[in-house]
Amino acid sequence: MPPKNAGLKSTESVDDYLKAILELSGAEETPVTSNALAERLGIRAASVTGMLQKLAGEQPSFVRYEKHHGVRLSRTGRKRALEVVRHHRLLERFLHDVLDYPWDEVHEEAERLEHFISEKLEDRIAAKLGDPETDPHGHPIPEKNGAVRSREETPLSQWACGVPAVVSSVSDRHPARLREMKRLGLSPGVRIVLDPGVRNASLLVRIGSGADAVRLNQRLAGEIWVSPERHRRA
Repeated sequence: MPPKNAGLKSTESVDDYLKAILELSGAEETPVTSNALAERLGIRAASVTGMLQKLAGEQPSFVRYEKHHGVRLSRTGRKRALEVVRHHRLLERFLHDVLDYPWDEVHEEAERLEHFISEKLEDRIAAKLGDPETDPHGHPIPEKNGAVRSREETPLSQWACGVPAVVSSVSDRHPARLREMKRLGLSPGVRIVLDPGVRNASLLVRIGSGADAVRLNQRLAGEIWVSPERHRRA
């Protein structure tokens, strides 16, 4: 479990903020606005501003924050955020692969557990699973040293028609949509091809070896990322 900091009352809350900043800032580590954080965490923007000021004031500081200019993780904050993400994604894989949780339930369960597992338990889970590279939704699991494997991904809605691709990852934030993807057979590693269609309304997708195209609405398609077929895992 990440070490508690005496200056802040809730380690869980700190972890949630740091993880949200990490996810929203993306690979380029762009500044994240208070409004974006408030929307992701489901709280008022004013509360976000107060917490960011506290995080910036810690020694060492977790974030670099300037009002009206957004927030970035400091080196300390990024290290801690990646540790929590590693816990979360290893737990998702363990719950799915060992305890047979369906993939639409593991995110919420891992959210509750990620703050409390020890480093010893983290290592035991990783060893039991054979040091997996991804969670059940295709997201990369940070390595023990914080390194994250880079890869080429494109939103399904932006993929070219007629060019084979492989589902690389899907959003884990909406259980109902995950259940729909499961029903359609849209999971990481599955081959897809987009047929020509009206993109602003829906997409026509051929999934796996299926002969018939399936129509996906933009909301569902917006939660699927794909990679070129050459990256398909054996």
